[in-house]
Amino acid sequence: MTWHERIVVRDGVRLSCRDWAGGSGPPVLLLHGLAGHVGEWDPTARNLRASHRVVAVDQRGHGGSDRRPRDVSRAAYVADVVAVIDQLDLHRPVLAGQSLGGHTAMLTAAAHPDLTGGLVLVEAGPAGSNQGVVDDIAGWFDSWPVPFPSREAAVRFLGGGPVGEGWADGLEERDGGWWPRFEPDVMIGSLAENARRSFWDEWAQITCPTLVVLGQNGIIPAGETDEMFRHRPDTTALSIPGTGHDVHLERPDALHHALTQFLDTLDH
Repeated sequence: MTWHERIVVRDGVRLSCRDWAGGSGPPVLLLHGLAGHVGEWDPTARNLRASHRVVAVDQRGHGGSDRRPRDVSRAAYVADVVAVIDQLDLHRPVLAGQSLGGHTAMLTAAAHPDLTGGLVLVEAGPAGSNQGVVDDIAGWFDSWPVPFPSREAAVRFLGGGPVGEGWADGLEERDGGWWPRFEPDVMIGSLAENARRSFWDEWAQITCPTLVVLGQNGIIPAGETDEMFRHRPDTTALSIPGTGHDVHLERPDALHHALTQFLDTLDH
């Protein structure tokens, strides 16, 4: 095994982390998106571990962490990140997250500038969603034909290719089928605050170096990225061709290249 499981407990909630003890560069803390899992980051962690200590987190309600936490507010997710930084002794890590994980990383960087050495948002931004988007996501979860009869069936249903494989890796085999390792109502609850408001004030408060990575066919509209630059013109952004929302699954090689270039600009 090239990583070790570390358990962080905060406010009674158990968080499972993969610690890829590695090089002497700035530590990197990786956060998956909604309904995701820690294993999505394995290719990225393997690529970075020679030069950086990399820690990936199963966030509350996901994967190997406690599945039904009482609190799924944005503040609770942020406090979990702070607890991981503290309990695993990560000195000013670079926070990198995809989708809702990127949103959590962003809010952590805004609220705790003293703890954050850099920020990487992968298909994430400060604009809020709306209830229609949340309803669509709820409907998508409802459409899952669980349990899947086989892993191959899950891969096909979840998009095929590297995206379907990445999502299927988050399932567990039990009782003769393949099941998600999350509860849909917990996932929808985790989106509640994003459906009510945007987070532009928090975005404007961030002081650490920031990289925004977008999929060419992702979900972040051009108007949102324009507004991000207006608030923080020193932000670096790039788009990865031929990718959608799951950039880290579709093109881990291109994401690795972008991450290493960004990390090389930071003080060691």
